[in-house]
Amino acid sequence: MAYAASTGDSVRPMTAEEKKVIFASSLGTVFEWYDFYLYGSLSAVIAAQFFSGVNPTAAFIFALMAFAAGFAVRPFGALMFGRLGDMIGRKYTFLVTILIMGLSTFIVGILPNYASIGMAAPIILIVLRLLQGLALGGEYGGAATYVAEHAPHGRRGNYTSWIQTTATLGLFLSLLIILGCRVAMTPEDFNAWGWRIPFLISIVLLGISVWIRLMLNESPAFKKMKDEGKHSKAPLTESFARWPNLKIVLLALFGLVAGQAVVWYTGQFYSLFFLTQTLKVDAQAANLMIAAALLIATPCFVLFGTLSDKIGRKPIIMAGLVLACLTYFPIFKGITHYANPALEEAIATAPVVVTADPNECSFQFNPVGTSQFTSSCDIAKSALVRRGIPYTNEAAPAGTVASIKVGSTLIPSYSAVASGPAAVSLGHGPSTATPAAAPTDAKAAGAAFDKGLGDALKTANYPAKADPARIDTFMVVVLLTVLVIYVTMVYGPIAAMLVEMFPTKIRYTSMSLPYHIGNGWFGGFLPTTSFAIVAATGDIYSGLWYPIVIAAATFVIGMLFVRETKDVDIYQHD
Repeated sequence: MAYAASTGDSVRPMTAEEKKVIFASSLGTVFEWYDFYLYGSLSAVIAAQFFSGVNPTAAFIFALMAFAAGFAVRPFGALMFGRLGDMIGRKYTFLVTILIMGLSTFIVGILPNYASIGMAAPIILIVLRLLQGLALGGEYGGAATYVAEHAPHGRRGNYTSWIQTTATLGLFLSLLIILGCRVAMTPEDFNAWGWRIPFLISIVLLGISVWIRLMLNESPAFKKMKDEGKHSKAPLTESFARWPNLKIVLLALFGLVAGQAVVWYTGQFYSLFFLTQTLKVDAQAANLMIAAALLIATPCFVLFGTLSDKIGRKPIIMAGLVLACLTYFPIFKGITHYANPALEEAIATAPVVVTADPNECSFQFNPVGTSQFTSSCDIAKSALVRRGIPYTNEAAPAGTVASIKVGSTLIPSYSAVASGPAAVSLGHGPSTATPAAAPTDAKAAGAAFDKGLGDALKTANYPAKADPARIDTFMVVVLLTVLVIYVTMVYGPIAAMLVEMFPTKIRYTSMSLPYHIGNGWFGGFLPTTSFAIVAATGDIYSGLWYPIVIAAATFVIGMLFVRETKDVDIYQHD
């Protein structure tokens, strides 16, 4: 395909070849994101299937950590496949990444669970997640580079924005297939074996995607550069061992991608976790509301990508970051108000307070399920975390046995440690010394504590789950749509901007690493990190500080140091 950087290019209709390039790249990427998102959407089921050897709370966190493992290796996939893409071409690298991704996903669908093969099940699952992460690390940079190098000057924002829809469409497709399976069978059947169907279906999608990608031609920019003998022989060295380019890589990461990543994962993943894990909204209803928001807001990817060709990439991305920082707290409080008003009312009328010796309280984040919560503080807090009940903390004198106050009702906790005296503290009153529960008494003490806490929460009208009759679905979808629109603002223009920041001969490698560090690490660990912050503080909204702080830092760095790129000629930027 010939290229001419002329004014006419920016207004002429899209050619048949360009449409094929965008369609083939986007379809293959939809499939890869579909594979990757299946795991995230089915985290609760996968926790029960593959991590059933630990308690439910630890199993869920362990499942999230396995999900995050796929994100952890994405930068390494970016290095591996970015190097191949810059040395041998964009097209062939595409084929390798999609084959690895598709086969790893299919194998998850036939993998025996923990009950069948024990610890081998989670180990194999994590290995498959790592392979998926490596493949995805090589996918996005290739797709963005490939499409941008086919786009005429002045249209790169529009062309690459179609790729940006693929992550959302992949998530949307995975949700639809999961919902279809849930509707077609009983919950028991779905949890037992039906969850495997979406993974098995991926083999059909893999065949279609590979067939389409085989029809593609090599990128014209790469072909021209290779014909002239100017392609890089050492893209890793040129990208990261030379300060002028490394500086741009760092600016791309901290001044663009880190903030984009946390806004993206907050809008499309943390919001789902918040609905299901914190607000106890039925998983099917939550998935439908997320799917509706995605369907409504997805066209905005193209809208903001096209707008970035006119007014610039940077203003749109920075505006999305600022809006997210300023409005996350009121939006998530609004979601609570409309999705589980009974919880909001209970928090207002009967707040829960944990009074404990701070030295007795440990961090409630237990990713491998090995910690035993035996202190009275840990037992009290873990009981509330399991129920999704928010609480505030109040310090007590050293040696005080923790207690939970629900409204005006006080429930003393207990210690499962066998030795030494303990004291039961009734609020702020005097303490009375009592012996700690011995191991033989721990089960009885635990049963009494759980019953007392359960009765107190029920009396205070804390809901065990969101009441479907009281969910204002319309308003929840509106708020979720706003979150996704923020996603489209930061994500729609970013592919074009990253492509324009780097020279052709090391573009695939240079842009892939900051993108996947940002999205794989800053974004991919967001649900796990935010979940842990909430568990530690007791505040259901405190997890939002993670994306807000990172988005704010990215805004400051981006405004000060990142330059606009929309007018860069990528053929001359070598």
